[in-house]
Parts: sequence; structure tokens; C-alpha cells
Amino acid sequence: MASDELGRYRTYLLVLARRQAPAAQEGKLDTSGVVQQTLLDAHQAADVFAGLAAEQRLAWLRVALARNLADAYRRLHADRRDVRREQAFAAGVESSALGLERWLAASGLSPSQQAGRNELLLRLASALFELPEAQRLAIEQHYFDRRPVADIAVRMGKTAAAVAGLLKRGLQALREQLRESGD
Repeated sequence: MASDELGRYRTYLLVLARRQAPAAQEGKLDTSGVVQQTLLDAHQAADVFAGLAAEQRLAWLRVALARNLADAYRRLHADRRDVRREQAFAAGVESSALGLERWLAASGLSPSQQAGRNELLLRLASALFELPEAQRLAIEQHYFDRRPVADIAVRMGKTAAAVAGLLKRGLQALREQLRESGD
């Protein structure tokens, strides 16, 4: 499988990795490196990966990402290993992926559009990745984690009105990006 074809999954994996790696937000964990390792794993398993359907590829990548996040976390905290946290990565990656998929399903897709759901999922992840960080965090926390605006405001150290503005501008930017790509 060509590396440029695997590159299509990069932003999807980055969005999932960021959601699961609190250490990445502190600058301690290199999520780009973890995603690169995941894509390398897929490249090395090209014979298996190429034979998978699109949905199975995403599942394979999520499992590999969870394993690589756990490995990176283990290396980062070798002196104080927490097996429960490592096991939580697999569940957390699946939860983040389900949050993306749930939001996509709630967008009112017709049955014919559902067929291209995986491609749209990758485009949504890419569009999210392009947003300014504050907008992306507000959208992820509100729509994926289902947190109320007031809770997000406290977490981000902003007013509820500021968070509402971030959500509005972020959604507008997402709509524009997806519209430009034909979705």
C-alpha cells in the first residue's frame, strides 16, 4: 500500500490521538510521532491492510493507535507505570472515534451519503485538524464529549459567551471547509 494512500488517515488518527493523550497537551507526548508509528505499522502490514474493507481499515488503525499510545505513555512514565491508564487508551480511542461518527450521523446524511461515511469521516477529521486550537477544543468537548458550554468555559478559562462564540465560528469554518470539498 502506497504511503500517500496511508497519509489519508493521518489527520483522523491525529484527532483521535489528541483526544486520548493528556500528556500531549502538556507537550510531553509527541502525538505526531505516535501517529507516524501507527502509519508505519500499517505500511509494514500492507498485505493484510490492503485486503481490508474501509471500515475494517479504520478499526485496524484505531487498535494500532491505541497500542502505540499505550507504548508511548509507558515509555513516558516508565518510573510510575499505570496499567489501568494503558488499558484505557483502547477504550478511549474507540470512544473518540464514536464521538466523531455520532456527530457525523447527526448531520442528516441521506442513505446514499451513508455509503461514503468513512471518506466523510476522514474529511471531517481533517477539517477539525485545520481549525484554530481553541475552536477545535470547544467543538470536541461540546459535541464529542457532550459537555455543557458552562463546563467548557471553566475548563478553558473563558466566559460562556466566549465559548459560544468559539463554537459558532468553529462550526461555520467546518461547514465551509466541508462545502469546499464537496460534502
